Amino acid sequence: MSSIEIESNLSPEEAEIRNTVHKFAEEVMRPAGIALDALANPEDVVAKDSILWNVFEKHRELGLDAIADPANGFTPAQQARMASLIAEELGWGDSGLAISFGVNGFPRNLALLSGKPHLIERYARPGMLGCWAITEPGHGSDQIVYTTDHDVETLGKPNCIARKDGDSWVVTGQKAAWVSNGTIAEAAALFCAVDEGEGITGVGGFLVDLSEKGVSRGKALDKIGQRALNQGEIFFDAVRLPGDHLIVPPAMYAIFGDAGLTQANSGMGSVFVGCAQSALDLAVSYAKERVQGGVAIFEHQSVKARLFEMFRRVEAARALSRRVVLSNATNGPKLQYAIASKVTSTQTAFDVASSAVQIFGGNGLSREYPIEKIMRDARASMIEDGCNDVLGLMAAARL
Repeated sequence: MSSIEIESNLSPEEAEIRNTVHKFAEEVMRPAGIALDALANPEDVVAKDSILWNVFEKHRELGLDAIADPANGFTPAQQARMASLIAEELGWGDSGLAISFGVNGFPRNLALLSGKPHLIERYARPGMLGCWAITEPGHGSDQIVYTTDHDVETLGKPNCIARKDGDSWVVTGQKAAWVSNGTIAEAAALFCAVDEGEGITGVGGFLVDLSEKGVSRGKALDKIGQRALNQGEIFFDAVRLPGDHLIVPPAMYAIFGDAGLTQANSGMGSVFVGCAQSALDLAVSYAKERVQGGVAIFEHQSVKARLFEMFRRVEAARALSRRVVLSNATNGPKLQYAIASKVTSTQTAFDVASSAVQIFGGNGLSREYPIEKIMRDARASMIEDGCNDVLGLMAAARL
C-alpha cells in the first residue's frame, strides 16, 4: 500500500505474499473491476467473453489456498496474519471481486470438514467455483439467528427446505438474489431448513452440485455497487442429494453457524479495511496533484485535516480487524468481535470514500475517476452479510 507503513515485523514470507497480492490487486483486479462496473447489463459481467474469467484464473494461479494447508507448516497465528494481509490487499483492488473469491471457497471448506475423500475430490478440486447459499427472499438479516435455538416458524416460513426421503434428501425452494456467485457457481454450500420426517427441526448445511437436475438460476442482480460481484437467485425443484451431503446437521448448526458467521464478518472487516485504504490513497494522490488557489490542495489546512481524519479511521479499523482475525484463529470464534470489525470497517470504508469524493470535488462525481465507484462499493457493504444495524443488536446481546 502507498501509505506510510509502521509494520516492522513482517516475515520474509508475509512481505513476499503481500507484495505479490498487491501487484495482482493493482494490475489485474482494479482495472478489471472498473471495466466490469461500467457494463450496463450485469449479464455481461459473466458472459463467456468477460474479463471476469481471466481474473478468476489469475487469482487461482496465485495459489493462496496453500497457506491454509497444514503441510506448509504455518501456525494458526501465521495463517491468520497472512489472511488479513491478503484480504486487505484484495479489498484494495476491488471489494466485489474480493468477496467473490472469498465465498468461492465455502463448498471446499464444507467438503474438507466432512473428512470424506469422495466429497473432497468432488467439491474441493482446484478451480471449482462455489457459493454460499444462505439468504432467502423471506429472510434477510434475520436468517442469521435462524438456529435450532429458535422456532423457525416464528421467523416466517422458510423459502427452502430439505426433506428426508429414505437415504436421500430432497431440496425444494429458493435462495434469494443476494447469493454471491449465485448464477455462475458450480457448487453451493447450501444452508436451509431441515425436515427429517416430523416437521422442520432446524437448519442444516449441505453440499450441492449445481449441475444437478432441478437446479436453475435467476438473472444476475443489477445493483449500484460491487457490480463486479455476481449475485443472483438459485432455485431448487425437488433436487435429490445423497444422504452424506448433509455436512452440518441441525444439532450442530448453532455452533457451526456461529463460527461461519464469525469468519464471514471477520473477512468483511479485512476486505473493507483495504477498500478504505484505496479511497485514502486516491485522495492523498489527488490532493497532491490538484491545484487550486495557486497551490496543490494538499497544502490547504481543511484538506490536510480531512485527510488526517481519514487516515486515523483507516488505521483504527485495521488495528481492530487484525486483532479480531488473530483472536479467532488462536482463541476460538467470538462473533461479537467479528461483528464489531465488520461494522467498523464497512462504516469506515464508506465514510472515508465519501470524504475522498469531497476532496475530488466535481471530479469525484464523474465516472472518469474511480473514487465514486469505491464509494458505491463501500455503501453496499453496510447491508450485505447482515445489515450493520441488525448485526449490532446481535453483538450487543452477547455483551
